[in-house]
Amino acid sequence: MKTKMHFFGMATAIALFCGFQGTAVAQNFPEKPVRIIVPFPSGGAYDVLARAIGQKLSESMGQQVLADNRPGGNTIIGTELAAKSAPDGYTLLMVGVQSFAIVPSLFKKLPYDTVKDFAPISFVGYSPLILVVYAGLPVKSVKELIDLAKSKPGKLNFASSGIGGSTHLAGELFKSMTGVDIVHVSYKGSTPALTDLLGGQVDLMFDSMVSALPHVKSGKLRALAITSDKRSSAAPDVPTVAEAGVPGFKVDPWFGVVAPAGTPKEIVTKLNIAINKSLQLQDVKNQLYRLGVEPVGTTPDEFALKIKSEIEKWSKVVKEANVKVD
Repeated sequence: MKTKMHFFGMATAIALFCGFQGTAVAQNFPEKPVRIIVPFPSGGAYDVLARAIGQKLSESMGQQVLADNRPGGNTIIGTELAAKSAPDGYTLLMVGVQSFAIVPSLFKKLPYDTVKDFAPISFVGYSPLILVVYAGLPVKSVKELIDLAKSKPGKLNFASSGIGGSTHLAGELFKSMTGVDIVHVSYKGSTPALTDLLGGQVDLMFDSMVSALPHVKSGKLRALAITSDKRSSAAPDVPTVAEAGVPGFKVDPWFGVVAPAGTPKEIVTKLNIAINKSLQLQDVKNQLYRLGVEPVGTTPDEFALKIKSEIEKWSKVVKEANVKVD
């Protein structure tokens, strides 16, 4: 009996000591600069978001928080680097639908496990795509587009910024949910795709609002719908695809921050609170709105559920569309 009591006493003492240690580590964190790995080139939405959040974290936590761009390998290079970094809170990773929901469905073997090797911190926000058509295409609504596509199977085509990206898979999801036969035309980036769309070489495209809206406002493109489940503040007069006749359609390219698995819970919580507070600041909101991003901010557990549901969703789309990457 005494032996058991001694064992439980020791176990309790160890647990309390570890708890105190964890609290102390969190209270002192950060004691040196923090980096946010961005698995994309500088200048894009991921990069701008990481820098905006990093600046506010620097101000609130008293240490530099710097963006570290590690592009290449379809986001795999930067993501692997983060997965294999020390789980101490000093290396974070900017993630999104491409790197954390689509890439796991496109590649059978990855040098990391998207779910098991990372600790979600916060779902930062989402940026709906906008369905735009060439101004000369005789359609003014999603319903008219579907009717035209069904009357001419295989004759209409849609552009994307690359195979396996969100602009491509949004088109594949649209095809699947509406039963239309439209042909995918892949480009190396949004700019050449938009150029051909403006010239009428392709008929339609799901693109970022930042890229497409200026052309909509100039009358060179026609906006038919937004891909989120609610209208965007950037284009309040444009209905959602669901509103326009395709119930359940939703494509929200999203962004978030994670840390390597094993990062102390106290540090994850501290980072979560700091990031979510930064998302409520008006200057940060304004930066996000300019990118077409709607700020959110969640708990780590809510973000974990989001990641899992998105992986399930896009794996089905990739499989049904038989999407292959080189």
